Amino acid sequence: MPITIRPIAPDDWPAVTAIFNHYVSTSPAAYPDQEVGETFFPDRHPATAGYPFLVAHDGEQVVGFGSLSPIHPAATLRRAAQLAYFLAPECTGQGIGSRLLDALLETGRKMGVDTFLAHISSLNEGSIRFHLRHGFTECGRFRRVGRKHGRDFDMVWMQLTP
Repeated sequence: MPITIRPIAPDDWPAVTAIFNHYVSTSPAAYPDQEVGETFFPDRHPATAGYPFLVAHDGEQVVGFGSLSPIHPAATLRRAAQLAYFLAPECTGQGIGSRLLDALLETGRKMGVDTFLAHISSLNEGSIRFHLRHGFTECGRFRRVGRKHGRDFDMVWMQLTP
């Protein structure tokens, strides 16, 4: 299936929310313990103004999304950004996540970002492997900071630098 990576449109928010809520309900990949409403991402969007929020679209529907956001509001830290992305569960393992990551890295570099960070639940081993395959290294770990579905987890920070 041909996949298009493009900026989010207002009509995409329900699909983005549904994809995210799948992970809220079924896995440690999304941190909330209860499903979020359709305003969850748009309400946060103003804080990330100027940073990309992209969707992967298969011609019929949104099959994934990804975003960059500032790690801190200080201008001295604008060279670093935090990545996040999620795919519809039936679309994993098809290279869509790599394409979203590449698009976010390219867009970020054009805006002066050269340090990319991702924080991942230690229970999400697939995401950790994904980031390692794409050149990220573990740069920090907050031990036992979370608990989801009755299991404690670390927050693993991974970093990609030039």
